[in-house]
Amino acid sequence: MSAYQAPVFLTELLRAKSPSGAEAQAQAVYDRFVKPHAAVYANDALGNRLATLNPKGGPTLMMAGHMDELGLIITYVNKDGYLYFDTIGGHDRSIISGRRVIIQTAAGTVKGVTGKRAIHLMDEADRKKVPEIHEIWIDIGAKTKAEALTRVAIGDVATYDHEFELINGSIGTARAFDNKVGAYIVGEALIRLAKAKDKLNAKVVSVATTQEEIGTRGAQTSAFAVDPHIALIVDVGHATDHPDCDPRKHGETKLGAGPIICRGPNINPKVFDRLVASAKKAKLPYQLEADPRPTGTDARAIQMARGGVACGLVSIPLRYMHTPSEVVDLEDVENCVKLFAVFAKSVGKGESFNW
Repeated sequence: MSAYQAPVFLTELLRAKSPSGAEAQAQAVYDRFVKPHAAVYANDALGNRLATLNPKGGPTLMMAGHMDELGLIITYVNKDGYLYFDTIGGHDRSIISGRRVIIQTAAGTVKGVTGKRAIHLMDEADRKKVPEIHEIWIDIGAKTKAEALTRVAIGDVATYDHEFELINGSIGTARAFDNKVGAYIVGEALIRLAKAKDKLNAKVVSVATTQEEIGTRGAQTSAFAVDPHIALIVDVGHATDHPDCDPRKHGETKLGAGPIICRGPNINPKVFDRLVASAKKAKLPYQLEADPRPTGTDARAIQMARGGVACGLVSIPLRYMHTPSEVVDLEDVENCVKLFAVFAKSVGKGESFNW
């Protein structure tokens, strides 16, 4: 049994079921752990959580990580009580079938199993085909549509029934490291800054954003509200150190080798330089990645808010993204918390990252 102990705040976020648009469980965890340490704490119409330290400081530094995850949403119940669904976020259809799921309903949770026709009942052509979403269903053991609808409702959401577990030392697997680790990092960095009581020049606003998986929607509204000068965004990134990943296409990043600092047009060059300098100052391991486009993260929305924001993006190396068993080294998560705290302390009074 591993002697490594995962942070309780993080494990509670990982346990929370929070598909895009239904983030209430993750919100409650964030409220419980972060709100007591914030000078100002707020929510908004999209469900974002905004925690502020040093509210009279300047410039304004926003730290953002999204708390939503992939999920399923019930769209139809047939006469025999089988539930049909659509996907929330970008699923790999080949791995949806045969999964245990938990459905969130007004009366509590309902357990089910995703089903499709067994391989024994397929012809050769069908065996080679990835099923379409409408060819998969959720079985909750109901016998009729009427019975099923006493237990679930159209619009209820579901997540895979896969929980966090350490598999070797600080290496763990979970359903939704993407991006509960990011929400944890920005919240935990603020908690540590508050506890340290070091003088901050910057106003620091940590935001657990919503609806990233369906279009960085919470980031758009929260960035407009915060009106930051600088933003650090954290999400997960692809660890390319597994057998079926070509570094010529996807770069070289490894689990356990430190947070990944991004370079490219979505990134302000001065923020990038400061992130690297902060990592070196604190003797923290880090890796580099290059992205020639707006990234598939909250950074794409935050950079373009109002008159523009000087953004930095840091990613946690992760294997098997958007599967029920993502893999992360929690030491990378801890080093990212430290990096964000060091960066926040480094920001000078009235400092500009314009270039």
